Amino acid sequence: MKILIRLVISAVALWVAEMLLDGIELTAGTTTERVLTLLAVAAIFGVVNAVLKPIIKVLGCAFYILTLGLFALVVNAALLVLTSWLAGELDLPFHVEWFWPAFWGAIIIGVVSWLLNLFVSDDD
Repeated sequence: MKILIRLVISAVALWVAEMLLDGIELTAGTTTERVLTLLAVAAIFGVVNAVLKPIIKVLGCAFYILTLGLFALVVNAALLVLTSWLAGELDLPFHVEWFWPAFWGAIIIGVVSWLLNLFVSDDD
């Protein structure tokens, strides 16, 4: 159940980023298609983050230390662009134009996810 709640939180965060930024597009037609697309993209984003982010943190440890953690913003933007590419490969109508919308989108997604996760209990 917690996984589904986290998936919905990620989908809402993606929706907020899509609404606020011009470079992030969701071109699905109906509301149902938009919701299902956001849920699918949130699942892809979760898998990409779960698989690649730990590897990148280990390999790029020096960059994280050198930039006092600001390198994480670039990594998050790159993972969002990768998610957009994977969504395109799966014929999902979600696209991130280039680096700067991905950069700001990753920040928005992180902040919105953090705010929504404040309302979710961490108890098992």
